[in-house]
Amino acid sequence: MELVNIVCVYYGLKYPIDYVQVLYNMVQRNITVPHRFICFTDHIKPQKLLSNDIEFRKFKHNDYEGWWNKMQLFTEEANLQGPCLYFDLDVVILNNIDDMCTFGNEHTFGVINDFNPNSGLYNSSVMKFNNENAHEIWRQFQIHKTELMQLQGDQNVMSKIVKNWDNKLVMPDDWTYSYKWHDRVNPRFHKSEWKFELRPECKVCVFHGQPNPHNAENEWVSRYWQ
Repeated sequence: MELVNIVCVYYGLKYPIDYVQVLYNMVQRNITVPHRFICFTDHIKPQKLLSNDIEFRKFKHNDYEGWWNKMQLFTEEANLQGPCLYFDLDVVILNNIDDMCTFGNEHTFGVINDFNPNSGLYNSSVMKFNNENAHEIWRQFQIHKTELMQLQGDQNVMSKIVKNWDNKLVMPDDWTYSYKWHDRVNPRFHKSEWKFELRPECKVCVFHGQPNPHNAENEWVSRYWQ
């Protein structure tokens, strides 16, 4: 089986350094396919404080902030050879992710549906792609940068670019769910209705906005997020 790149991006000060190590730990507990773990970061400390099995790289371009750095995953300079499975740092992995690693084929750009069914977007917290087949995302981003950076974030840009791609493939909805919203059928509901429940049949719970995993008060979050 081809080696899979498990990839994350740790730029800026949004998350404590522990998030990279915890994501690595969760992956190791829930994967059996051959893989390497790659973290793109502008920090120095991770290379001294975290696991020796994490490969640290720096993106070529240093004039982007926050989530816009994720767009550099699709550059040639990222030098990602073979299939890549990307996770945001604020996910909680609950079950085996082998199916995510092998999702689609070498041409597939794999996405998950946004958790708000009315948005018409894809969520960029989990993506499966082959770097050499995703360069068009970066190319379009460079051509239309002024316009695209007016959008709310990287997932809006990614969604706009890949929406009509023939090789775009959506992962099963029951693989992922939102910590706040139970499914992708109901519209957004008031914060008073958030239940923060565990869905043990899913593979990944996605946190977006507040709270972050380390702030969550649920016992099950601390049990899985470590």
